[in-house]
Amino acid sequence: MARFMPLDQAVRENLRDGDVAAFEGFTHLIPTAAAHEAIRQVFRDLTLIRMTPDVVYDQMVGMGMARKLVFSYAGNPGVGLLRRVRDAVENGWPHVIEVEEHSHAAMANAYEAGAAGLPCAVFRGYRGAGLPEVNPNIRNVTCPFTGEVLAAVPAVRPDVTFIHAQKADRKGNVLIEGIIGIQKEAVLAAKRAVVTVEEVVDSFDGLHPNLCILPHWTVTAISVVPGGAHPSYTHGYYARDNASYLEWDEIAADRDRFRTWMEEHVMKAKPEDFAGRVAKLRVA
Repeated sequence: MARFMPLDQAVRENLRDGDVAAFEGFTHLIPTAAAHEAIRQVFRDLTLIRMTPDVVYDQMVGMGMARKLVFSYAGNPGVGLLRRVRDAVENGWPHVIEVEEHSHAAMANAYEAGAAGLPCAVFRGYRGAGLPEVNPNIRNVTCPFTGEVLAAVPAVRPDVTFIHAQKADRKGNVLIEGIIGIQKEAVLAAKRAVVTVEEVVDSFDGLHPNLCILPHWTVTAISVVPGGAHPSYTHGYYARDNASYLEWDEIAADRDRFRTWMEEHVMKAKPEDFAGRVAKLRVA
């Protein structure tokens, strides 16, 4: 059952060293504030799962939090590669990390299998692709009804999932608008789920009934963090900060500059700082 609490408490109570953790968001609603709080609390040996790791995972890898990445695309969207992830993979800085790469279809199906309590996902995919040659977790199964050979990957079952959303009501139900991505399945697949939201409302009356709503019993903790998805956007609240993504490419290119930036903008920062970061990006 969802409990409302400050973000530092939500992270401290639900994330542990060595956890399999998903910080999910697709294009918008990326849980940046939650990731920064995890960085401040100096967690280690995490297996970080996400369909599309971007700047947030670049920061977490660069700060030495990750033991392994499970993903289907890694990059600074619209800009280029993730320089801290690449440095870790190629040069072992700040330490060596393991990578497990999948297709988008595989990751989406793996989350759905986890949400359904299944041990693996079975789907059509990877025919003619090279990933099975480097990823032993991509296997084949034969359909017992048709004899068709299909792809299979392990279900994704995070210890904890973090997402950002627009609203929670006072009962702890969570509403997501705009591009949904895989957030719903990532929450349902997890043992624990922490949601940061832009605001708390009395009810969802008057909203379209087909909007994505996570019932309060699927959520462990809710923290109110306006602007908590910055520099990504939150549909209906503020726009994407494109300049920040361009700036990150230069910051992350140098180890010393990266460390200096992280100390100033993450380690010394607070969740409430996010509201100021999106003040000029608010939509009417």
